[in-house]
Amino acid sequence: MTRTTTRALFAITAMLAVTACAGGSKTAAAPGAAPAPAPAANAAAPAAKAVPAATLPAATLPAAVTTAMIALGDSIFNNGSCQRCHGKGGIGAANAPAFKGIKWQHGNGTYEGIVKTVVEGVPATEIKDPTHKFPMGARGGRMPLTDDQINAVAAYVFTISR
Repeated sequence: MTRTTTRALFAITAMLAVTACAGGSKTAAAPGAAPAPAPAANAAAPAAKAVPAATLPAATLPAAVTTAMIALGDSIFNNGSCQRCHGKGGIGAANAPAFKGIKWQHGNGTYEGIVKTVVEGVPATEIKDPTHKFPMGARGGRMPLTDDQINAVAAYVFTISR
């Protein structure tokens, strides 16, 4: 199986797991009991691994961002080439800056700004911190991302940077 096929299968599996978790369990209610409230659109799905958005009130997420996107972005970021430079969880590494508590070097830190940076990449000539010498490839570089994957990674980076 090729790496691309493996990544695609992993991403699909992650999305299905998040979707299954978001559906919740369907248990019968006691006679006369009020039905359980439906989960909110941006409610964090229970999972073995905490979704970073769980710590953010739904009102602080950009309108286009869902918890399913964040979970997919987490998977792509931490299992793909993003973590090689930015570190697992975006804590920073020798080749690229951290995302938590930073002053943005490229872009403005908004969801849209993060999408733009991932789409365009960061050429070596535009790197502002001389300790980080390697350029960031456009659309994920060696791991070319689809538009949906870019939006998911941007959603994840947005949440971990808050």
